[in-house]
Amino acid sequence: MKYFKPLSVTWWSGLVPVSAGTFIAFAPVHGLPEIAASVSAVFGDAPPGVLINSGLAIIGMRAAL
Repeated sequence: MKYFKPLSVTWWSGLVPVSAGTFIAFAPVHGLPEIAASVSAVFGDAPPGVLINSGLAIIGMRAAL
């Protein structure tokens, strides 16, 4: 349970970009391109890989501290 801390704000701030990046990456699968474009615009049009990687880095830094 080192990485799973649902009561931590840092954990949630890492989970949000991971979830958004996953949603954007699977836009062709779920057929919601308008919503995926909106979510991408909220995060500054960052590629899904960058969002997922940064979210995992935030969760990892939380576990390291």
